[in-house]
Amino acid sequence: QVQLVESGGGLVQAGGSLRLSCTASGRTISSYAMGWFRQAPGKEHEAVASTTWSGLSTLCANSVKGRFTISTDSAKNTVYLQMNSLKPDDTAVYYCAARWGSAVCGNQHVYDYWGQGTQVTVSS
Repeated sequence: QVQLVESGGGLVQAGGSLRLSCTASGRTISSYAMGWFRQAPGKEHEAVASTTWSGLSTLCANSVKGRFTISTDSAKNTVYLQMNSLKPDDTAVYYCAARWGSAVCGNQHVYDYWGQGTQVTVSS
């Protein structure tokens, strides 16, 4: 069993930055890959980024490349999503997720565990 707790969301003006955190717990958490998803109102879940605890990472959404960075701190069992140059289109609930095995940019069904989500609102 894996538990995920996100934090760091909030309201920010366009062009600003936020850093989301996801703290994971579970006996074999190091065997899981971690991902960030987001869901805007009326839209499907969108994969944003994915990483292993060893740092093999990928950005999934073209719209965030060059602006978002995913990273890990294994000592703290925490995954981060650094979001820079935020745009109103980035407004969504952001979720942390975990899956057994490799980091992938699949749809939400390839991930097994989910956090409760954290709201990010970008004002224009």
